[in-house]
Amino acid sequence: MEPNKISVVIVSFNRAEQLRQSLAALCTQEPADHQILVVDNGSQDGAANLDTDFPNVRFIRLPRNFGHTRALNIGIRAADGDYVLLMHDDVRIGGSAVTALAEFLETRSDVAAVCPLLNSPQVRALPTPANPDPPLQTPSGGEEITAQCVSGAAIMVRTAFLRNMGHIDERYGNYGSAIEICARIQSSNRGILILSRIAAEHDASRSPMSKGTLEGDRATGTAAFLGKHYGFGAGLLYRLKSSLRALATFRFSVLGGTKIDGSG
Repeated sequence: MEPNKISVVIVSFNRAEQLRQSLAALCTQEPADHQILVVDNGSQDGAANLDTDFPNVRFIRLPRNFGHTRALNIGIRAADGDYVLLMHDDVRIGGSAVTALAEFLETRSDVAAVCPLLNSPQVRALPTPANPDPPLQTPSGGEEITAQCVSGAAIMVRTAFLRNMGHIDERYGNYGSAIEICARIQSSNRGILILSRIAAEHDASRSPMSKGTLEGDRATGTAAFLGKHYGFGAGLLYRLKSSLRALATFRFSVLGGTKIDGSG
């Protein structure tokens, strides 16, 4: 493909070693001429020093953790490519594999997003009021696996599609950006495919943030999704139910949970 037609956006927070491995795979395993952007969400573990090891990577450093969604939007706005691969910092994929994903998208106007096959669960149903938190599962099928919703660990989307949707709704903090992208793709009557011939490694590393903080953010994100796509009442009912469950199980972080967006 033409140089700089592909951008890779990685959001990272306090996982310097995983980020190092991810960048090494992109830059040294059959490297390609891609724009690589790292949006660092206020890391304090030495990730800021990685620019000396990867001089061709652009680092965008935020003063604090603005949440995954806001950081993704910052990276998308800085992306120059026609195709953008949104990645977690614990995913390893070679440059040639990234090129192959974009080449596939370029030939398939009926497909809005494409993913490599991960070694971790990556498909789910979209949340509904009856099933607000569908679990991630391992995909199965042939060479091209159709998915309704995928994890945000590694998903390539046309940059124009993301910009036409007004970027990603920032009512989501850490949780919700991937399901929002997938929901918008479904409403556009185009597909999401996982290409089993293109593999990537996903460590699914433990988050450096506390479990309580993540649970609170997830409850807020789920309520935001349901309220947006199924009406205000659906979001409110989910919040009430999740609050009652939190009280019953003494998970008070969920009860008073707020999204991760740097405002705290």
